[in-house]
Amino acid sequence: MSDSIIGIIGGSGLGEVLAEHITDVKTENPDTPFGKPSAPIVIGKMGSRKIAFLNRHGEGHVLSPSEVPYAANIFALKKLGVKTIIASGAVGSLQERIAPGNLIVVDQFIDKTFRRQSSFFSGVAAVHCELANPCCDRLEEIILEAAKNISATTHAGGTYVCMEGPQFSTRAESKMHRSWGGDLIGMTAMPEAKLAREAQMCYALIALASDYDCWREHDPNVTKQALLAEIIGNLTEATNNAIELIKAVLNSDSQLCSDKCGCRKSLELAVWTKPEKINEKNKDKLSILFE
Repeated sequence: MSDSIIGIIGGSGLGEVLAEHITDVKTENPDTPFGKPSAPIVIGKMGSRKIAFLNRHGEGHVLSPSEVPYAANIFALKKLGVKTIIASGAVGSLQERIAPGNLIVVDQFIDKTFRRQSSFFSGVAAVHCELANPCCDRLEEIILEAAKNISATTHAGGTYVCMEGPQFSTRAESKMHRSWGGDLIGMTAMPEAKLAREAQMCYALIALASDYDCWREHDPNVTKQALLAEIIGNLTEATNNAIELIKAVLNSDSQLCSDKCGCRKSLELAVWTKPEKINEKNKDKLSILFE
């Protein structure tokens, strides 16, 4: 089935592995008003779909979560013609029912980040996008339907608490996040999802549970080295599961891109600044976002 180009953002684990599954490869490294993306974007095919793959942390995992150029990444994908993004990222579990190695199709976020550019429109205009449902419901349904064709446990929905990092949570913080109703803790989904909404793109996130966060105390008889090896093993398992799920999505007959989706019209009522008050030069440099 032919479709528009699908953006894939690889996080911890997936970022270094998924590129091995792409054929007919070429790379693009587009300029944006926000600088270069994290890494050259790999254009190619997975199955019958054309994809644009971006390694969020850069080649060799050189960028910490706070250093990822989120605005440049989303703008670059939009510039290349991407309308739909399937992202991935490693997380810690805040709930007993979400075991290491499981996948979670995230549907909500609590954003605790504070060092990152969270809007394309700062200094340009007052733009207020609706974000009650921060991920694309239509795309999530497609992913969950595809998950029925793989063996990995995939959870439908979950609240992702996005912290600034790069340090992990204290135990008090981890317990607080649980009390808030958080299911997962991570460092990279925000402001990525917000920027995708501002860019009028459909966005979904497949989270990869690598371990239980520190609310759940580890066995004191297990050494730190053994614990790290266990976490890496869990992440490897979750990465392989995520690759199988992404393949299942891309091999499905579902329409992954739809101009009728509400995500594709997210700026219709969002710009509050009067047109005559918007600098034309600034408006022109962001014109791609309105396409």
